[in-house]
Amino acid sequence: MKNIFIMAAASALLLISCTKEVNLPLKTVPPTIVIEGNITNEKGPYTVLLRKTVDFNNKNTYPPVEGATVTISDDAGSIDTLTETSPGVYQTATLVGTPGRTYTLNMLAEGKSYNATSTMPQPVVLDNVKFELFTSKGDSGKPEYSALPEFTDPANVANTYRFIMRVNDTLNTEYFVLNDNTFNGQKNEYILFDPGAEINAGDTVELEFRCTDRNNYLYFFTLSQFNSDGPYNTTPTNPPSNIKGDPAYGIFSAHTVQRKTTVVTP
Repeated sequence: MKNIFIMAAASALLLISCTKEVNLPLKTVPPTIVIEGNITNEKGPYTVLLRKTVDFNNKNTYPPVEGATVTISDDAGSIDTLTETSPGVYQTATLVGTPGRTYTLNMLAEGKSYNATSTMPQPVVLDNVKFELFTSKGDSGKPEYSALPEFTDPANVANTYRFIMRVNDTLNTEYFVLNDNTFNGQKNEYILFDPGAEINAGDTVELEFRCTDRNNYLYFFTLSQFNSDGPYNTTPTNPPSNIKGDPAYGIFSAHTVQRKTTVVTP
């Protein structure tokens, strides 16, 4: 029997019902920088996004961090100074993402220093994406399918993966992450299933397959647990970050990318 792999949404929703106004003593928290940087085996430029958190009482906006000095270097001696192409968006010019290389992000923003490292794994080939009948009658009344990425995990190596799915050009916001603890060196049998979204016959599904390092896996695994159903769901907390230096949130990731687009057939 195939294993069903269910991951919940990135951010939790807090639903409050009350009959009278309640004033809660909320602490004002200083803004903290949020760093999101990605390097892949695809052609650049690669992007680092810099934002700030906001106080609970402020509007749900994330101000960009402008005027930072950002560099990315690799263990072969290459270094690239990123250009701020729009507020808070920094891009490489010459860097080439290569599996097996270790990349280091160094940054100076608002007088504070940050750094992070990530090693790009060797790619694992995504052979095919199969669709298996999950139920003969989903919420729409139509048969509902789930995706099965077909690939063979390399033996004797600890691997972690992330999957990003688009159905009919609409991004699925669930976080699907996987490690090979239970199938090292074997074919994958974990099905990607999102209880909040339907895949029907005739839908076009694009699956992006990422081979990631462990820091990336732990970061997105923690996010995936925030809104999980069932008795063992976790309380929201900041996911573990590989950003060092002054306190910061986010992730710097070097990973490989493959994509397959499939039309679902009965």
